[in-house]
Amino acid sequence: MTIRTALSQGYKILEDAGVPAARLTAEVLLMHAVQQERSWLYAHSTDELKEVWWIHYGRYLHERVKGKPTQHITGHQEFYGRDFRVTKDVLIPRPETEHVIETALAHMHTGDCVLDLGTGSGCIAITLALESKSTVFATDISRAALDVAVDNAHRLQAKVQFAAGDLGTAFADATFDIVVSNPPYVALGDRASLQIEVREHDPALALFGGDDGLEVYRCLIPEAARLLKPSGLLVMELGEADAVREMLAGWSGIEIANDLAGIPRVVVARKPA
Repeated sequence: MTIRTALSQGYKILEDAGVPAARLTAEVLLMHAVQQERSWLYAHSTDELKEVWWIHYGRYLHERVKGKPTQHITGHQEFYGRDFRVTKDVLIPRPETEHVIETALAHMHTGDCVLDLGTGSGCIAITLALESKSTVFATDISRAALDVAVDNAHRLQAKVQFAAGDLGTAFADATFDIVVSNPPYVALGDRASLQIEVREHDPALALFGGDDGLEVYRCLIPEAARLLKPSGLLVMELGEADAVREMLAGWSGIEIANDLAGIPRVVVARKPA
């Protein structure tokens, strides 16, 4: 079997199973199996597929058809142009979360001290550290998630200081210019409607925000008020915009930014001076 035939067969298997972006997924899985870039696949399309490659590729196709995310098969996900390692212990970084980065960067100044609450893979904290000249801290309640974040920071050479703890409990006295977060905001009642890739493979701790999806916001907003300097900025990814806006009563300069689909995605609010 040639590389070209393997790609074609993989594409057909994934397409018949209803896997989104079947052609791209087949390419990514074959690239992972042969440990080569996409350009290599097409430059060697008539090469014979080694038996060990076929064994790995076949297993990856089977796992993807059964609902395992491509990112968990390959162990990688691109975010803001960088390669992040991901595992079952962290939420797979989504393109929508890049709006948190863009919004935060638009409000940041040189020398700001930034805290990322619930960092997961570290994608927000690491990206902000690399894209700005700020001092960045990050926390997570999950030790396994922190291990992934620390590894990503090391690989990407980002200066981020990590601490274990629920939200900002690791910081008793420190104050910050900006607090950022992508908290869990899916309601428990919506679990059955989620795609199997999300429902069965993303960590529940990073996904579900209680019965109404707002449980973490109820803790995060007053915690951010404690941690922020006067006039400090809170930047959060959104699930339910109206409800979160109500929780921010008393904060000033509230702005809500939409994602490319026109869905309210990020809220910015300033702590009263």
